Amino acid sequence: MKTAESRRVRDLVYETLAQEGRAPSVAELARRTDSAAADVGRILHELADDHALVLTPDGDAIRMAHPFTSAPMAFVLTPLDGHDDRRWWGGCAWDSFGISAALGIDVRIDSACPHCGAHLSIDAGPEMPPPDGPVVRFPRPARDWWNDVVGTCTMIRMFCDRGHAKRWTDENAPGHGCIADALAVWRLAQPWYGDRLAPDFQPHGREHNQKLLDDCGLTGDFWRLP
Repeated sequence: MKTAESRRVRDLVYETLAQEGRAPSVAELARRTDSAAADVGRILHELADDHALVLTPDGDAIRMAHPFTSAPMAFVLTPLDGHDDRRWWGGCAWDSFGISAALGIDVRIDSACPHCGAHLSIDAGPEMPPPDGPVVRFPRPARDWWNDVVGTCTMIRMFCDRGHAKRWTDENAPGHGCIADALAVWRLAQPWYGDRLAPDFQPHGREHNQKLLDDCGLTGDFWRLP
């Protein structure tokens, strides 16, 4: 983050999403930082330019702050701790594992297989990998993720198994995308998102993130970051 003010706004966005499952408004951020709404709006746009968060198409509200999303998407997360009543929308399969990693808690991830519509309910956490079988399909190469990051996240979906993912791809997007085991995506989410709420968090550089992909076996041209 370029300034103390942008760091404060960024941290408040993540704090609110983590604790309440929603994004704060510009007016709320202005009040909590004792700032003018116009200044907060400018900071949010700067953060969006740096890929620290994603704004809505109108640019006046927060759409995503990875791994969190402010709008309903294909995944719902609930803590396995029965005393914790928080809920979160997962923007994609990867982000769903990432929310668990960032919060440091075990969660239940509920979604549906895009091919057959079967309900998928998976327990996972920082020390709890997903079961064998489910896979995650990525719709486009890593170099293109941020060209339409919300669209990318929307289509990073979990399938019952590799056969269902392949059949869905053949029917809907032949020749496009890549299928990864859910376990590899879970492994990637831990270091990618595990420090996202840390007080001393600093954005990861490209080489750092490329190594995380490589270490999880996600190698080759499809997984090359820009």
